[in-house]
Amino acid sequence: MPRPTTKMTKYIALLRGVNVGGNNKISMPELKTAFEKQGFQKVVTYISSGNIIFDSNLDEVAAKTACEELITSGFSLKITVGIISADELRDALANAPNWWDAYPGAKHNALFVIPPMTAAEICKQVGEVKPEYEKVAHFGKVIFWTAPLATFSHTRWSKIVQNKEAYNAVTIRNANTAKKLAALAGK
Repeated sequence: MPRPTTKMTKYIALLRGVNVGGNNKISMPELKTAFEKQGFQKVVTYISSGNIIFDSNLDEVAAKTACEELITSGFSLKITVGIISADELRDALANAPNWWDAYPGAKHNALFVIPPMTAAEICKQVGEVKPEYEKVAHFGKVIFWTAPLATFSHTRWSKIVQNKEAYNAVTIRNANTAKKLAALAGK
């Protein structure tokens, strides 16, 4: 049973593996409508990779469960959803390392950790960074990762897909998307 709180919280739902390579197709307008029918308020979607901003009086765990259930029932897909509050995202971005999203010719990603896993556990599972090829830091539920495009394939973190437990506990967005989601979520 969802656990309502007394105040509304602005959340960002990050759907894992939606509309990638022709798989797990979900129409963003249909998803927006489904979220509204679920009772979520001020629903906004951003690009087709499954980013939904909404207000809810549910706690984070209940909001995540409700999102996953509505995707299963409304779209017949089993999709893992990462949830982060707008405040948490803004705080993480304010504490991002100065090298993240600072260099042209590099890939700058935000890996959003899906509980119960933690950022520290993901970092431990992936292993030591290769400092000659990449930089990694984390704050809260967000892991910041930067790697030059020219040597991207040499990074440890580009191989995260080989560690199924770690890979299944994150959803990845580039720096532009992470920053745009924070901006769309407002203050």
